[in-house]
Amino acid sequence: MRLAAAAAAATRAAHGALAASLAVAELLHGARQELGIRIPRPLGNGPSRFIPEKEILQVGNEDEQMHALFADSFAALGRLDNITLVMVFHPQYLESFLKTQHYLLQMDGPLPLHYRHYIGIMAAARHQCSYLVNLHVNDFLHVGGDPKWLDGLENAPQKLQNLGDLNKVLAHRPWLITKEHIEQLLKAEEHSWSLAELVNAVVLLTHYHSLASFTFGCGISPEIHCDGGHTFRPPSVSHCCACDLTNGNHSTEETHVSPAGTVPATDSWCEVEALMEKMKQLQECRDEEEASQEEMASRFEIEKRESMFVFPSDDEEAAPAREILRHFEDTSYGYKDFSRHGVHVPTFRVQDYCWEDHGYSLVNRLYPDVGQLIDEKFHIAYNLTYNTMAMHKDVDTSMLRRAIWNYIHCMFGIRYDDYDYGEINQLLDRSFKVYIKTVVCTPEKATKRMYDSFWRQFKHSEKVHVNLLLTEARMQAELLYALRAITRYMT
Repeated sequence: MRLAAAAAAATRAAHGALAASLAVAELLHGARQELGIRIPRPLGNGPSRFIPEKEILQVGNEDEQMHALFADSFAALGRLDNITLVMVFHPQYLESFLKTQHYLLQMDGPLPLHYRHYIGIMAAARHQCSYLVNLHVNDFLHVGGDPKWLDGLENAPQKLQNLGDLNKVLAHRPWLITKEHIEQLLKAEEHSWSLAELVNAVVLLTHYHSLASFTFGCGISPEIHCDGGHTFRPPSVSHCCACDLTNGNHSTEETHVSPAGTVPATDSWCEVEALMEKMKQLQECRDEEEASQEEMASRFEIEKRESMFVFPSDDEEAAPAREILRHFEDTSYGYKDFSRHGVHVPTFRVQDYCWEDHGYSLVNRLYPDVGQLIDEKFHIAYNLTYNTMAMHKDVDTSMLRRAIWNYIHCMFGIRYDDYDYGEINQLLDRSFKVYIKTVVCTPEKATKRMYDSFWRQFKHSEKVHVNLLLTEARMQAELLYALRAITRYMT
């Protein structure tokens, strides 16, 4: 009862704080006009560099359900961040995400709060995700973390430094995780981890690796108070931002950029029609005959090999910023396909170790309630549908969602015996595969051009849903490898 009362009080306070924040722009505008104070303004237009601001729900225009979600986010995080403002395209998922993240960062658990935020920094830094690093630097200090740790990983406790190897392998090549990685952490002579602490850390690492994928995949912009999120320069007449109210610019008009770019609408309309026709044909083939197990295994191996040759054409290496580099070691270690250089990695067969039968119970046993929260989040992302596809209604999209999820797991060497991997090449074209692989494996290389180039006639909400699928499928793949290694150590 006390917990419920505290939650209700926090929500009421968040509603009040959220309402008060809506008046801040007007106050700042007055300060600028009367006192001549320089007021920073957002550097970008809205929460995402990829999605036009006018297509994203504006704070103050939300309905009662959305307002409650915003208040929950404000109560849980002390802020209404841009990730929330983009995720709100899918309220059911956002609610589950906020519950999970609140539990991971603020509720009782094996690790102290400042350790949890520091692990979030370590995980986000592996993908050079300055957005998440900056958020958690502030949170780390807010919960009493030692500022010296932020000078570099070598200044953090040895126990956290020891987590560096697991962090890098999980982020970039999770199929290489073995029970020896687990043993090194649990049996260290000094600064050893308990099983419960390690599961807590693994969940946090996978959560923030995958959240970095969402952040880059949706082009999330830094908030105005963060590095790279503001400027003091006056806005140009031709490039106004809705948030420029504080600087005396009341124009909210902006150029709408279609997801289809310069491609004629008829061409992208034909793409949607062709995709729906393929779905129909594949369903008919399923109904007529089923491939043998040998054929299914062969198609998986073909798709796994082909996934190695999917990569962006402009594969530019961006040097990580110094403030990001200091949070992790072995900066040259990155994503490499599992079959490159003649290295053979055995296929991870889901019927031997799966989330539902094995991973879920292990997490719930060692970190109570978290398994349930993560499981709910996986199911919502995977099953989420409004039965629409671009301009079409009453469409069963389950085949397409499963193809996306299974393609991601295929890239990680994970196979479902009951799935025909021949469907993937029918449903996912090359530009879409490039986007998926980039966002999942090297998210820091995702670009607006990649985002614009796939599903060109689809709504932005549908593309955000794709990113939710990528985020959750990636997190589950990483968890499966780490939890299987923990199980092997335990047995």
